Amino acid sequence: MRPVNLIPKEERLDTPKSLRSGPTAYIIVGALVAALLGVTTLVVTGNKIDDLNAEIAQVEGETAAAQAKAAALSPYTQFHSVREQRVATVASLADSRFDWERVMRELALILPQDVWLTDLTASASPGVAPAGGASVALRASIPGPALALEGCAKGQEGVAGLVQALRDIDGVTRVGVESSALANDSDSGSESGSVSGGEDCQVRDFLVAFKIAVAFDAAPVQSATASAAPEVIASSPESEGGEE
Repeated sequence: MRPVNLIPKEERLDTPKSLRSGPTAYIIVGALVAALLGVTTLVVTGNKIDDLNAEIAQVEGETAAAQAKAAALSPYTQFHSVREQRVATVASLADSRFDWERVMRELALILPQDVWLTDLTASASPGVAPAGGASVALRASIPGPALALEGCAKGQEGVAGLVQALRDIDGVTRVGVESSALANDSDSGSESGSVSGGEDCQVRDFLVAFKIAVAFDAAPVQSATASAAPEVIASSPESEGGEE
């Protein structure tokens, strides 16, 4: 005998419903997966943004702290800059300063006994013109330190001996004789027969009045702004040299 299933076909458990067949189920599953992926991506992106914001806040805080520290140290930076400028200025002045003390000492040692100086001017530049100093025109042609001498000597031989002695001073590069003349000499190679500056010592006929410029060309040339007070030594050593 053949068994017969008396349960209606639509109520049988092994009969798939219409929803269990077709692409609808796959579409729903795909939508759920896509929504899950979107939520996951959104959460991950949000976490990354939060991390970046935290790093930015940390960097800004470190920058602010560094700027505050730099502002606190700025006076020290300014002081260091001022110190460097002053050191450079002092070094420049030291390099441009001339050792007049040594020159005067050597001049006193080499001055012949038959020479008398009436005027002596030592200056670091030709623009310095002290009142009462020696008036030697050759000084204007020497850009650096120089001596300007006026005085008298026993004869032209005495002037020649003085020129040779002046060349022995350390640092002297050249010695120029502007004039050298006897009191009654109208044509002796000088600018005129009567030499200005010699009237103080030219009391004998054999005495020769002279004007001499001594150059130190190898010494640094002192600029006008190197020092507010140029180095000047002016005197009238009427008793220097030997006796008449």
